[in-house]
Amino acid sequence: MNEPLAIHTAATVAGIPSGACVTYIVECADGTLYTGWTNDLPKRIRAHNDGRGARYTRTRRPVRPVYAEIWSDKQAAMSRECHIKQMSRAEKRRLILGKEITTVHDDTE
Repeated sequence: MNEPLAIHTAATVAGIPSGACVTYIVECADGTLYTGWTNDLPKRIRAHNDGRGARYTRTRRPVRPVYAEIWSDKQAAMSRECHIKQMSRAEKRRLILGKEITTVHDDTE
């Protein structure tokens, strides 16, 4: 897997265009974090907040985007989602705050 094309924090995530393959983290109303991937981040955030998103977020609304990485393709975004979901909460917080130096591993080797 390559490096992400771009990394966005909460302040810049609103500028991600639809059609981009994105791995994202949202913070739920109860303070928990949810990680997913999409090719239309604004639409996906609306779906989460309308109760049509992931089952996990349905009872934890509203959600707000706190982190996103743009990838060149769907497979890369999905692979990164899996990698982030394996992180501890502390590791995710460091990622969100930009304090993690990330090395993205190629799982195909």
